[in-house]
Amino acid sequence: MKPENIRKDFPIFSRKVNGKPFIYFNNAATTQKPRQVLKAVNDFYEKHNGSVHRGTSIISAEATELYSNARKNVADFIGAKEQEIVYTKNATESINLVAYSLIKDRLKRGDEVLITKMEHHSNLVPWQQLAKLRGFKVKFVDVKKNGELALEQFKKKISRKTKLVSVAHCSNVLGTVNPVKEIVATANDRNENVLTLVDAAQSVPHMPVDVGKINCDFLAFSGHKMLAPEGIGVLYGREEVLNEMQPFLYGGDMIREVHLDWTAYNKLPEKFEAGTPNAAGAIGLGAAVSYLKKIGMQNVYKHENELTKYALKKMNDVKDVKVYGAAKERTGVVPFNLGKVHPHDVAAVLDTYGISIRAGDHCAQPLMRELGVIGTARASFYMYNSKKEIDVMIEALKEAERLLS
Repeated sequence: MKPENIRKDFPIFSRKVNGKPFIYFNNAATTQKPRQVLKAVNDFYEKHNGSVHRGTSIISAEATELYSNARKNVADFIGAKEQEIVYTKNATESINLVAYSLIKDRLKRGDEVLITKMEHHSNLVPWQQLAKLRGFKVKFVDVKKNGELALEQFKKKISRKTKLVSVAHCSNVLGTVNPVKEIVATANDRNENVLTLVDAAQSVPHMPVDVGKINCDFLAFSGHKMLAPEGIGVLYGREEVLNEMQPFLYGGDMIREVHLDWTAYNKLPEKFEAGTPNAAGAIGLGAAVSYLKKIGMQNVYKHENELTKYALKKMNDVKDVKVYGAAKERTGVVPFNLGKVHPHDVAAVLDTYGISIRAGDHCAQPLMRELGVIGTARASFYMYNSKKEIDVMIEALKEAERLLS
């Protein structure tokens, strides 16, 4: 892992921001795109732009083959079968797909869904709103002061009423890596009929993930957080579970046969992919996966851990910085505040140094209330970041401290 070499693949890092070299520390929100991904998308539109699954022409066949090959690549990346990979817009849509499909035949009044207090709004609001609609109950596992889940509560809160356990693999706020394999095993031990969903938006881009080892029923992630274009996401679903589920969206391509009064659905995964797909996005995701495979996800994870440890150590040099979360296992996410300074002001000062971070509640307002803050500044790292860039951020934080405290 030599970030100075990796950065050469990313055109955006040739630019400057406010006259300074561009330092991008907002990777938990979205990632930058390498030339290999940009070229794959551009080549599709320039040479192979046809309607996937909708034509017998050479151009349509080429588009369909590229689209299918990308799905195979993604499936291999997480240890799944090709038919278990459903393309969506993003992880949010993937979770909503599961939610709206489940309310058709599994979730009813008196049932329970168990999630945690560290969830992104995308894995909280769908269950909250559908619970009001259908009369089931949403229960929560607490977050401990060190930023880890109160794992013992899973055993206490999973019952025969529990139809789904849905949990983030990694917190987008605290960087905490949750032991999802153990959580899934606990759920299955407590209730053999429970389904499990893993929000992997912050894990698949940063570490090796194998759905077979986790043994979950569903897993959701977004392409744009792992070098791919925006507008393409993935829902992994266990084949037998997807076969049992009703579709969420209806229309073209998800059907096999249509009559005026009845319809037969298509095979997996097309059954859940209504309408003209985002072929370019899928092909871009396939190229991103190839890029990540070449680097090696274990190398990505190791590099981010080194950067995180270095950043946490260097932040001790900034008097008024408070870092949140102290989980034993974490990804490259560092949430912090600078005294009583509003996190937006901290981000604004860093921007004058060409440093991009995130500031706010990070789509996790309930967790912010648990932390006792309105929001945090958040630096999040990826394979193209370096310790030298962290040094620049530390100096900028010292300047922010001087100006704003």
